[in-house]
Amino acid sequence: MKKRIDLHTHSIFSDGELLPSEIARRALVLNHSAVAITDHVDASNIECVGNVIKAVTDIRDNWDIEIIPGAEITHAPAEIIDKLAHEARKNGAEIVVVHGETIVEPVIEGTNWSAVNCPEVDILAHPGLITVEEVEAAKENGIALEISSRRGHCLGNGHVAKLATEVGADLVVDTDTHMPGDLISYEMAHKVALGAGLKSKEIKKALEDNPKRILRSKGLI
Repeated sequence: MKKRIDLHTHSIFSDGELLPSEIARRALVLNHSAVAITDHVDASNIECVGNVIKAVTDIRDNWDIEIIPGAEITHAPAEIIDKLAHEARKNGAEIVVVHGETIVEPVIEGTNWSAVNCPEVDILAHPGLITVEEVEAAKENGIALEISSRRGHCLGNGHVAKLATEVGADLVVDTDTHMPGDLISYEMAHKVALGAGLKSKEIKKALEDNPKRILRSKGLI
């Protein structure tokens, strides 16, 4: 059974239902090697990253899983994404995700563009009907685009996968977990990627190589 890495989940410190320890436990049972807790932030609660950090040492010391404190910049003005990403880093976020222009929420236009041009961002989540120019910028700046298993957000997966494959941008497969049962196994993540139109070689990159590259760049593996 292959190890899974999920770099986009939410705890009770934003709109999730699970404690950090429960996310880690459920991920461990599903054979994850690492899981990032990326609670929603804007300027009002950027310091909430510290809540996850309090649990990290205990989990790392006692369980065989890497738990990573992070943040998802969500529905913030596109003009301040760069500022918020830097603030998230200062507060201890090791993974910075931006809530992309999913087709099922009224995310402000320009969010995708700001995210893929911010060097502090690691992943643009569920970017919806992302443009070729935005995908090219993501590739140039080493920012991964997300294939999502979450209901609603997944409706743009095929478009995202197609453009990213054509341009050569990195993809990752994440769950955007909010509640029990949202986390998925490697095998299910493989099916999500296959359903998005990825081929075997591309799926391996999205499930293994690209998440590991992100973690390696942070010194986490």
